[in-house]
Amino acid sequence: MQPKQLLIALILCVCVFSCKEDEKPKVEPLEIITEPEQIKEFGFVLEDYIVKRDTIKSGDSFGEILERNHIGYPRIFNIAEKVKDSFDITKLKVGKPYTLLCSKDSLQTPECFIYQKNSIDYVVVKFADSIITYNEKKPISIVQKEASGIVMNNLSETMEQQGLPYELINDMSDIYAWTIDFFRLQKGDRFKIVYTQRFIEDSIPAGIESIDAAYFKHKDEPFYAFNFEVDSTKNISDYFDENTKSLRRTFLKAPVQFSRISSRYNLNRRIKYYGYRLRPHKGTDFAAPIGTEILATANGTVTESTRRGGNGKYVKIKHNGTYSTQYLHMKGQNVKKGQFVKQGDVIGWVGMTGNTGGPHVCYRFWKNGKQVDPFQEKLPAAESIPDSLKANYTEFIKPLKIQLDNIQFKDNKIEIPSEEETLTSKIQ
Repeated sequence: MQPKQLLIALILCVCVFSCKEDEKPKVEPLEIITEPEQIKEFGFVLEDYIVKRDTIKSGDSFGEILERNHIGYPRIFNIAEKVKDSFDITKLKVGKPYTLLCSKDSLQTPECFIYQKNSIDYVVVKFADSIITYNEKKPISIVQKEASGIVMNNLSETMEQQGLPYELINDMSDIYAWTIDFFRLQKGDRFKIVYTQRFIEDSIPAGIESIDAAYFKHKDEPFYAFNFEVDSTKNISDYFDENTKSLRRTFLKAPVQFSRISSRYNLNRRIKYYGYRLRPHKGTDFAAPIGTEILATANGTVTESTRRGGNGKYVKIKHNGTYSTQYLHMKGQNVKKGQFVKQGDVIGWVGMTGNTGGPHVCYRFWKNGKQVDPFQEKLPAAESIPDSLKANYTEFIKPLKIQLDNIQFKDNKIEIPSEEETLTSKIQ
């Protein structure tokens, strides 16, 4: 080979080698394997066991449940002795659910018994190796939610149409128990709520935690309510309006929830049955089904809990030196003479004892020993927020009020634009 040809050949080799160096090697993509998520409950990985679920039946006992699942009585006796100080196996309640975690073999021997006291609390008895008993709670999450509605017939029906929890309906009626007469709601009255709800394991509803803020427009007048803690050391909170005034009054307007007034206080009442003779009615009758809870309308001490003549079974409560209340025709009383009761406590149930033509509670209101019409009395309001907390309260409710004002009303689950509201006061 000539020198010139040799030089050309060397240059070509260098070029080819350089090109190969510049080529990036092909890398096969890695296969990503995702492990299936393990399903856990009660702190156990369920796929590690054969899971058997059931409820306590009439006649069931702890021993019979284990014996049905192939554990002999000597072993059962040993387990019962070990757990007796921490779990009373004789108090299993009919209808309560339980779970057995069993071995994954042909014998399917139970290794753990889990008894659910309620939707949250449960007790675990482990007896696979050593016998261990402990109480636990299912994880609870708190979720803030919003709701709204326009009243077409009554508040209860409207809120049920929105699919709202019944507990929320009761809480709303409690908040506005004095401010708004729920027996006289008008078509077109409307509400908004910001509330928190408990969920078990992020999916199972477990009741209302609290109503943080609410708005109710009744007879074209707006009523705001904000839940504010007034005493952190005693964990005391209450509801106040946008002007720091308490929504609660000394007395609830009615001793029963979601009832109707069937007969009002009337000193000039005349009844055809009695020949139109004057027969004054010194109480207010609230018609409700038999068994409806009757609530104390204010704090006080029970002075009478008995049965007498046309009054039937009744309770009388002395609230202070001025006011007393009386609740007639009960099916039964839930309090005794001398007992102290708080506003909203259940003191009895609606019945038909004494002289009555239908199930109701006759609510009588006494002022300085004389029966008066509570709806005509100007009763004292509850205390407002202390001056030292008013600035904190004003700052606290600002974001809640903005959130309320931005909620759209819902009518039969169809959103409609929010109306322009004329506020009675402006929060600075």
